[in-house]
Amino acid sequence: MTRTIMLLLAPAMLLMLPGCIAKTAVDVVTLPVRAGAQAADWATTSQDEADRNYGRKMRKQEAEEGKARKKADEQRRRECRKAGYDNCG
Repeated sequence: MTRTIMLLLAPAMLLMLPGCIAKTAVDVVTLPVRAGAQAADWATTSQDEADRNYGRKMRKQEAEEGKARKKADEQRRRECRKAGYDNCG
C-alpha cells in the first residue's frame, strides 16, 4: 500500500521539483539586485523626505529666532524702564 502510494506520488514530485528549483535559482540570482536597490534607497533621500527635513529645519530656525526676538524685546523694555520711561510697550 505505502509502496503504491510512493510510486504514484513520485512522478508528481518530479514534475513539481523543477519549478521549485527554478524559483530558488531565480531568487538567488535576483537577490543581489534587490539588495542593491534597497541599499540605494536607504542611501538616497526622496523629495518627500527632503521637503519634510527642510520644513522641520525651518520651523526650528523660526522658533529660535522667535525666542531671540522675545528676549531682545524684554531686554529693551527693561532698559527703557530703567531709563525712567513709563510707556515702554
